[in-house]
Parts: sequence; structure tokens; C-alpha cells
Amino acid sequence: MGVMKVVSVLVFLFLCVTGCTSAAPGRRMRGRQPCKQLVLYFHDIIYNGKNAKNATSAIVGAPAWGNKTILAGQNHFGDLVIFDDPITLDNNLHSQPVGRAQGFYLYDKKEIFTAWLAFSFVLNTTDYKGTLNFAGADPLMNKTRDISVIGGTGDFFMARGIATVMTDAFEGEVYFRLRVDVKLYECW
Repeated sequence: MGVMKVVSVLVFLFLCVTGCTSAAPGRRMRGRQPCKQLVLYFHDIIYNGKNAKNATSAIVGAPAWGNKTILAGQNHFGDLVIFDDPITLDNNLHSQPVGRAQGFYLYDKKEIFTAWLAFSFVLNTTDYKGTLNFAGADPLMNKTRDISVIGGTGDFFMARGIATVMTDAFEGEVYFRLRVDVKLYECW
């Protein structure tokens, strides 16, 4: 056999092996249509030193010029906030919660009002049980922002997709509501 034939056979075998292992067995690639979609709202009430009874989030880390009851100046740069917020199916804070949004956000830029998020939706309803996990940058000055859905449990086992987030209401430094349009592209 000539050198060219051996190289051709090796290239062919390499392409066959890498082509066969690049896709998960028994799994078809879906089109651009989501396999599951839901819209939820979460309500964040920031502790301000006076509202401990109904606060759902608190500053747990602050820069030297800030404190833990008032968000720092300079676009809140350096503040780390943890939260355990109610999730509802509509934009009414007093609607029956379908779960909790639990995690943290940190303000990570001095020049622009922006944050980085890592949180889970913990859902427990007749329609959905389990968690959806999110992480990513949140450029707050944009009307809508996309956050990665990086996994889940229960009805959302190993789900992946995109959550389009929009600030639906903002009341000073104490309350905001996010509308979260979740589109899952990998569902098991």
C-alpha cells in the first residue's frame, strides 16, 4: 500500500471515530424551538435597616466605603447580596408563590450599573417540581438581558437554555421585580 492510501485510510478512520463520538447516543438535535418554556416573576425586597420583617435579600459583603444596610455608591460596586425571593406566575407580589429564587448577585463594575448572578429557582407546584439553575452577567441598564440556564433537577433534570430577564418594577433601593422568560433547549 502506498503512503497516500495509508494516510487516506487513517484520515477516514479518524473522521469516522470523531464523528461517531461527537453526539450523545440516542439523542437527536432539536431545532431552534424550545422544548419547554415558562414565564415567572421574582420579587426582591432588599433589607434597608428598617424592614427586617419582610426583607427577602440582604447585603452580606460591602466595600470599605459602603455598609450592609444601604447599597454602596458608585453603581453599588462591591456589594454582594444574597436572596431568598418568592416566585409568582404573575407580577403581583401577593400572588400565591410557586417557589423561591435563591442565590446571590454582586455588583461588579464601577463605571456601569451591572451585576453578576448565580441563583436557582426552587419550584414545588403541581405543574413543576425541581430546580432550575442560572448564572451570568446582568447588564442592568439593558431593557432585556439573557442569563444562561446551566442545569436543573426534578422536572428540569440537566436542562439548559436561556432566561431572558427584564426588570418589571423598580421601587428605589428597596424593591424590584424581574420577569424571567425561560426557554429550555435541552430537556431530558
